[in-house]
Amino acid sequence: MRQVAIVGIGHSKFGRRTDVNLGELAFESIKQAVQDAGVDKKQIENVTVGSAGGWYEESLPAVIVNEYAGFDKVGTMRVEAACASGSAAVRSAYLSIASGEAEIALAVGLEKMTEVDTLTSVELMGRAGSYLWEFENYGMTFPAYYALHAVAHMKSFGTTEEDMARVAVKAHHYASMNPLAQFQKEITLKKALSSQVVAWPLKLYDACPITDGSAAVVLASEDVARKLSDTPIWVKGIGVSSDSANLSRRDG
Repeated sequence: MRQVAIVGIGHSKFGRRTDVNLGELAFESIKQAVQDAGVDKKQIENVTVGSAGGWYEESLPAVIVNEYAGFDKVGTMRVEAACASGSAAVRSAYLSIASGEAEIALAVGLEKMTEVDTLTSVELMGRAGSYLWEFENYGMTFPAYYALHAVAHMKSFGTTEEDMARVAVKAHHYASMNPLAQFQKEITLKKALSSQVVAWPLKLYDACPITDGSAAVVLASEDVARKLSDTPIWVKGIGVSSDSANLSRRDG
């Protein structure tokens, strides 16, 4: 297996993006990544789109993204790994280079969740687990299940509600400095702790927002990367794992 490096990155504005369609949203990050890498689009030999999907207008996004971005006759595919779909795209692009199939590849992570109403979006997210077992039989949802895991963690390790709330405070602090972030205002620990309870001990600021956005990375083989950059970001290791889709069967 050959060494692989990240040589370019791109990031769209996140939020409710009614101003763009799916291809345009993906292109925002693709354009940045290709320019950041300093390569010509004709040099890219493989494009992988990571997207859970189900909530936007295109059910088969890979070819739409490829065509809009101008990758004529370049191989493409969509990969899905729920919340890790973007990472799955990076792994696919990485393997195409490490195996010798390509010299330069592009990975795109993409979601456009606001094309459907909130209740539909929440339902689609809930179907990422063992839906027939969890919801149809017991009425459980993702927030409720992870609330149970959070309680178990609190009991085992002494984790507090304040500890979990500090994660949200930290995330909003960094978002306040990022003009591409969906929410760009800091929050206090008090505000996080006093926010609406979703499923105790998880509160509103512990939950992820519904959003639209994309990110992209250009990866290259060692020979190409050394020509493009004096400081390429080498991929030292990459791997995947899985657990039971039924959250009640997980250890933690």
